[in-house]
Amino acid sequence: MYKELTFYYGAMGCGKTRKLLGTRYSKIEDGFSVAIMKPQIDKKGGDYILSRENDKVKVDFLIKDKDNIYLEISKYLTKKNLDFILVDEAQFLKKKHIDELASVVDILGISVICYGLRTDFKGELFEGSKRLFEISDNICEIERQCSCGRKKMFNMRLVNGKPVFLGEQVAIDGVDASYEAKCRYCYNREFKENDD
Repeated sequence: MYKELTFYYGAMGCGKTRKLLGTRYSKIEDGFSVAIMKPQIDKKGGDYILSRENDKVKVDFLIKDKDNIYLEISKYLTKKNLDFILVDEAQFLKKKHIDELASVVDILGISVICYGLRTDFKGELFEGSKRLFEISDNICEIERQCSCGRKKMFNMRLVNGKPVFLGEQVAIDGVDASYEAKCRYCYNREFKENDD
C-alpha cells in the first residue's frame, strides 16, 4: 500500500481538530501506530492539542522553526514503529517543514495527514498551507455554513469583540485574539463597515 500526504483544510471552527482526534482513535483501534505533531508557535494548549469540545491529547512532536522533521522522525523510528503522522495547525509550518513531511512519506513510508487553515485573517495563504496545496497527494475541504447560508471561508479576527483587519499574520485563537469564521460576502461586508 503506497503512502500519501493529505491536507484537510477549513475555516476556524469547522472541526479540523475534532477530525484529527477521530482519525487518531480510529487508526489506533485498527492497530496502527500514530504520532501527533504541531508547530510550537501554536501556544494554545502548550504541548497538547485541544478541540472545541475540550478533548485534549499530548503531542509527540512540538515543531520549532529550526527543526528538521525528517531527521526527527528518522530518529524516532530507531526506537518505535510508526504508520501515521497527524499534524495539527499545519498552516503554521514553514515550507521546508512541508517538504520534510513529503520526504517522510516518500522515503520513510509513513502516511502524513495535515489539518489546518487555508488562509489568515486577511484572506491570504499561510506559508505551510500554500506548500500543502502545491504538493499534497490529497486535498480535502471541511465545510461549515455561514449564518447567511454561504460557505465559511474567511477567519475574521476579533479584538475586544470588534473585527480587525490589520496586524501580524499570526495571533493565536483564545490567546492573542478570537476569531469568527465568515463567508466571503459577510467578511467583505464587515470589512467595508469597519474600514476607516
